[in-house]
Amino acid sequence: MSRRKGGVLRSYFRLFLHMSCVNTISRGAARKGEFMNTLRLRILTFLFLPLIAIQPASSSEQTEAVIVTATRTAQTVDDALSAVTIITRDDIERRQGQSVDDVLRGIAGLSITNNGGPGKASSMHLRGTEADHVLVLVDGVKIGSATLGTAAFQDIPLSQIDRIEVVRGPASSLYGSEAIGGVIQIFTKKGRGPTQYNLAVGFGSNNTQTTSITASGGDKRHWFSLGASRTATDSFDSCDGNTGAGCFANQPDEDGYQNLSGSIRTGYRFRNGVEVEGHGLRAVSENEFDGSSTNESENIQQAIGGNIKFSPMKAWKLTLMAGQALDASDNFLNGVYKSTFDTTRQTASIQNDFSFLSNHLFTLGADFLNDTIDSTTNYDASSRDNSGLFGQYQGKFGNHDVQFSLRGDDNEQFGRVGTGSARWGYLLRKDLKLLASYGTAFKAPTFNNLYYPSYGSASLNPEKSRSMELGLKGKSSWGNWGLNVYQTDIDQMVVYDSDVSGPNNIDAARIRGLEATLQGEHLGWSFDVALSLLDPENRSTGSNRGHELVRRARHMLRLDADRNIGKWRIGGTFMAEGERYDNLTNTRSIHGYATIDFRAEYKFMKKWRFQGRIENLTDTQYQTASHYFQPGRGFFVTLRYKFSQ
Repeated sequence: MSRRKGGVLRSYFRLFLHMSCVNTISRGAARKGEFMNTLRLRILTFLFLPLIAIQPASSSEQTEAVIVTATRTAQTVDDALSAVTIITRDDIERRQGQSVDDVLRGIAGLSITNNGGPGKASSMHLRGTEADHVLVLVDGVKIGSATLGTAAFQDIPLSQIDRIEVVRGPASSLYGSEAIGGVIQIFTKKGRGPTQYNLAVGFGSNNTQTTSITASGGDKRHWFSLGASRTATDSFDSCDGNTGAGCFANQPDEDGYQNLSGSIRTGYRFRNGVEVEGHGLRAVSENEFDGSSTNESENIQQAIGGNIKFSPMKAWKLTLMAGQALDASDNFLNGVYKSTFDTTRQTASIQNDFSFLSNHLFTLGADFLNDTIDSTTNYDASSRDNSGLFGQYQGKFGNHDVQFSLRGDDNEQFGRVGTGSARWGYLLRKDLKLLASYGTAFKAPTFNNLYYPSYGSASLNPEKSRSMELGLKGKSSWGNWGLNVYQTDIDQMVVYDSDVSGPNNIDAARIRGLEATLQGEHLGWSFDVALSLLDPENRSTGSNRGHELVRRARHMLRLDADRNIGKWRIGGTFMAEGERYDNLTNTRSIHGYATIDFRAEYKFMKKWRFQGRIENLTDTQYQTASHYFQPGRGFFVTLRYKFSQ
């Protein structure tokens, strides 16, 4: 791709030209399969882009959805000035996903890499940023490994999730470190209405077995939800045995995985309006993989917390929150214990929301975070505190919406860091809104990057970013659409540097992108389309200047379509991703791919549903991380029972 300087529009024009078939053909006949996959992606892209311009719309379900992650206050998706995606419980069950990876893969701006199937390490690259540039919350509790810097999405049980909110773009001005690319918040089930019982039993390829049961209910005064689930699979060999360029060992065997999880959430609202809630999620897993130093692990992911909400006066809402997250692993080699890595994150916050004037909301708050490591590996430092103060203003002036936020963090190791953001929305007409924003963010290096023996570098600097974005979204009676272009500049980006055999700060990285989304209904079909184009460029002064950042797919397209036919519901997912590179020098590429999933559901009794899914119908062989296999053609069937008192 050309690296010449130019304006934003010219950059996207070059990016689109890069998708031309001539570029792919020139790579040679040996990559005919990739060419066909990429050609299909580009044909659909050409069909999709005019559709955005010609048919703006918004479904009533999406319009009425409420999101709390974008501003730390409740607002409708229509009012949100950030680019957001909501995955509801209905979406999860309709699409018959088996993991968090399944339901998030391919949504606008989100690229996922996976090291070899169910239970294996998965990384989320949101808007082309690093995997540890995504802040992850479970019911408001910050989760993730303080050593690795990432959350174990692969271990979070899908059956316990009520919805997932994805906010794209910088959010450090509200949440502090890590939120350079955005925020993903997972909400466990919250009881509502008459007591309801849900049971699901499933079976599929590679001897995959799943069982889940939940009970929930509530009214205006109290609510509860309880759940438990088990997943087990023999899976497949996770790595191709190439120890020189990906795998750590050649171990041709099935790399199985199992997960046992449970959750609880309950709350009570007193007559004086005081609301108290507690929640907990725990998942215990066993994972097998290919490795020379370890090849088995026993893991625990846990998030527990609680909050109190009350209003000292009508215009003042006060929220107190506290929580603790545990990421723990014991590691083995052929059954022999080798190491332990346990990290604990303790969080607390106080938030005040003031609404003295109509259409004006002021928020003031404070956060506290303590990260602690308990490991058989000796780290030079094993704990770190961070405290933050933040403020936000949201207001409406006629057709104008504004949002301003400022935050100051005091990190025990790196000192004080300030971040801010400004967002503006203008209602061009009833069904069309223009959006613009600017925000800064930062990320403190992980304990592994700083202190891991013979690897880390204590001299690393925090990463800092600046992001600009323009957006347009529209709606009508049958659907909605959104179009966003953005640029993120990251200074002192931490990457693995082969010259020092460890992490290093590169001078700069520049990420430009375009996202287009479309949801709605037409001719009896409901559809959801997400297109992402990305230009993630290393802007350092070294020999890798102008190269693409590692493991970012430059082109992504996901299309979901479903239709109800009497007691039947049928649907499918088309997913395509373009080429990406697996190293900083861009000498090792990972080919693009396209897959098709087909699903069907039959409601044969009032309380019973039977679901079936064929994954990767065309049996496409593909990878998202070099030399790590992804699932071939497979099937999965589920029997669901739902009963309400």
